[in-house]
Amino acid sequence: MDLETFQNRVLSSKSKLFRFALRMLGNEDEAKDVLQEVFIRVWNNREKMDQIQNMEAWCMRITKNLSLDRLRSLQRKGTYPIAEGFDIKQTDATPDVKIELGESMLNVNQLIASLPEKQRQVIHLRDVEGYTYNEICEILELDMNQVKVSLFRARNAVKEKLMKINAYGL
Repeated sequence: MDLETFQNRVLSSKSKLFRFALRMLGNEDEAKDVLQEVFIRVWNNREKMDQIQNMEAWCMRITKNLSLDRLRSLQRKGTYPIAEGFDIKQTDATPDVKIELGESMLNVNQLIASLPEKQRQVIHLRDVEGYTYNEICEILELDMNQVKVSLFRARNAVKEKLMKINAYGL
């Protein structure tokens, strides 16, 4: 693999890889470090790249494994990354609508973050990144039934908790 092929096949998925690492780690700096390590590993194994059919899925699997390693390392050290919120940018919304949207997104992100690891990964890959079920199976090394069940449970858990939050006081 030459530099141009690397840029076209690997660097084109940089944003998805970063968002996935950020979702898992909850810290932008840690996600950037993981992403850099992913690119180094892919570049160092560039001779084997011709054998890989779905480069993006393979890179997502590396990102997942490195992020899990980083989480384990942080837990052993006793340090935990500070969670960062996501900004919602709308120019035509009124201030009260912006605040409500921001609170809703914060609630959804917190609910997703509270899910078990497998459910959190599956819902992120499917609903945020837009991967197909087959790609998720390949990335997470799970069978199709596990992916579908995890996604169903994750969506239901988020939906039920969000309904309880929104129905408070009624």
